[in-house]
Amino acid sequence: MLKGTGLQKSYGELKVLKGVDVEIKKAEVVSIVGASGAGKSTLLHILGTLDIPDKGKLEINGKDVFSQTSNALASFRNANIGFVFQFHNLLPEFSALENVMIPGYIAKTNESALKNRANELLTLLGLSDRAHHKPSELSGGEQQRVAVARSLINSPLIVLADEPSGNLDSKNAQELHQLFFNLRDKFEQTFVIVTHNQEFASLTDRKLEIKDGMMNF
Repeated sequence: MLKGTGLQKSYGELKVLKGVDVEIKKAEVVSIVGASGAGKSTLLHILGTLDIPDKGKLEINGKDVFSQTSNALASFRNANIGFVFQFHNLLPEFSALENVMIPGYIAKTNESALKNRANELLTLLGLSDRAHHKPSELSGGEQQRVAVARSLINSPLIVLADEPSGNLDSKNAQELHQLFFNLRDKFEQTFVIVTHNQEFASLTDRKLEIKDGMMNF
């Protein structure tokens, strides 16, 4: 479903990725681990088309994603890739419901259908009674579940998460990790998760390790 071949990325003289090959199948929960500075986040940003490799190819559902124009790539990203970040990245002036709906607005989804979908996701994630609260009124765990709902609003092919539990206490982190598996089982959703949490990584379908800019199988 997702296939990266020979991915290379440098920043000045620093070679971060030195020819990474990676393949992700539908409905997999895959973790990416490695020391700080190994290239985990750089790889995730390339897989999410937020960054472009210096060399190599990325295919999602057989499509060479970087062969598109920048506008077409942005539309493809919004429709097919969901993101969950460590610090939620929720807009403080909007409610939980409105934050979840934002990628749908960008995709020009019918507002009534979009609102229904957002409410369904918030209910599924146990947040139906928090839909109209702003981020400042939510706990860290609740904010992160809102971010997960937002990542799912456009029914993406794949969700990429960068240290999603890194800012949570152990109880909320465990609940978030279980949520990924529940969503995979319910929606056949695919997750690729960069994490330092080795306990969680050991539970995923596959654990990939980056070391010195290369994938260590």
